[in-house]
Amino acid sequence: MAISLGYVCGATGAGYSRYVAIGDSQTEGLWDGDDAIGVLGFADRLAALIDSIYPGLEYANLAIRGKLVANVLREQVPPALAMQPDLITVCIGMNDVIQPGRSFGRALADLENVYAALAESGATLVTTTFPNVAQFLPLGRLVSGRLARINDAIRAAADRYDFRLVDLYNAPSMRDLDTWDIDRVHASTKGHIRFAAAAAEALNLPGSNHDWAEASGSPTRQPFSARTYGQLRWAREKFMPWVWRRLRGKSSADGRVPRRPRLEPLSAPSALHNEAAAQFE
Repeated sequence: MAISLGYVCGATGAGYSRYVAIGDSQTEGLWDGDDAIGVLGFADRLAALIDSIYPGLEYANLAIRGKLVANVLREQVPPALAMQPDLITVCIGMNDVIQPGRSFGRALADLENVYAALAESGATLVTTTFPNVAQFLPLGRLVSGRLARINDAIRAAADRYDFRLVDLYNAPSMRDLDTWDIDRVHASTKGHIRFAAAAAEALNLPGSNHDWAEASGSPTRQPFSARTYGQLRWAREKFMPWVWRRLRGKSSADGRVPRRPRLEPLSAPSALHNEAAAQFE
């Protein structure tokens, strides 16, 4: 049975030594930093936390923004398995949810193939449902049906393969505005910190708890004027560039390569190690 948010038990006492993260922009770390100074993201933060508890962790992050499930199956799963990890995190599918066209059924089949291949590795695997983007995102209701379908597929796979499941869809903290960047799809730095804490709880790491899922008390609904301004800004800065890329057959993934393509030790000590450890004190 899948291990869900509030019911986590039985993680290995020996820790983890080889962690590979695969996926798209959330795992790459988009909006937790930037391309000029570098991005971190929940996977980097989780790796730093694990290494602070079990020193010597080797970590690779193959995620690239804009990737579809088919891309991850073809481009990331084989090299990830070749590294023989004992821990894998995988968060993919939102790009397929919002992608226009009739290929979503194929994406769900590809997602099952991703999960089946990773399950055969014997590694501990953490995956996640997607939060309800319709609660904030303009036009979000248009994809609510697809969101329900992919979350059902994720939960079913977690049950079938005994994965550790982080259920972001039902977490109250996912309704806090400050969990998200302006596009309401990608996490803010605070959101990435929460995601890392959620994965830590799913792995039953020492010091982890369920606090990350609690709402912070920040407003979940803005005044009408603020919502209108936010939606116009979202359309100008996020939606229209996305549409323009699609019209030209382009993707935000074009020209990008994984920023940690090989298993390597983390640089320690580092500010990130200290910050990650401090989150659980």
